Amino acid sequence: MMADNQRIAVCPGSFDPVTLGHVDIIQRAAAVFDRVIVLVSINPTKEPMFSPEERVEMIKTVTKNLPNVEVEASGGLLADFVRSRGATAIVKGLRAVSDFEYEFQMALANKKLCPEAETIFLITRSENMYLSSSMVKQIAYFGGDISDFVPAEIKERIAARLTSLSADSITNEGVEN
Repeated sequence: MMADNQRIAVCPGSFDPVTLGHVDIIQRAAAVFDRVIVLVSINPTKEPMFSPEERVEMIKTVTKNLPNVEVEASGGLLADFVRSRGATAIVKGLRAVSDFEYEFQMALANKKLCPEAETIFLITRSENMYLSSSMVKQIAYFGGDISDFVPAEIKERIAARLTSLSADSITNEGVEN
């Protein structure tokens, strides 16, 4: 049974794929809150490399040592999800000032939709400032080493998927020409 005074945070993102920067933010949130729900956000306007189920499974794999972390997926409004879980905080990681502008707008919208929740920004560690899922995908797509960017437990899975996509696109381009 959940205690009424438990501090619950939701840490949303696409996590396509999860990076060491994501894991750092999740770990730091887990140290501050009693319970952290990592939310794999499903955006119908994006075409992710990994299914929501695959992303949930990868995050569960890399957070298995954090007993107060849960992982779920949802395609609805973040504010509705936060309210439904009794969370009082939304935790977002920021890498640069450019992230802040977008995240600030989202925080204001979420505050309007869910006034009981505060958005908490965690500044990335300097070694992760340049790190993004897009960068990881591009490096893996071209066969580069992603060891320094993603958790070791899921590195091969990510590399295999993105390398196979690269091979497929090269094969398909060859057929079409």
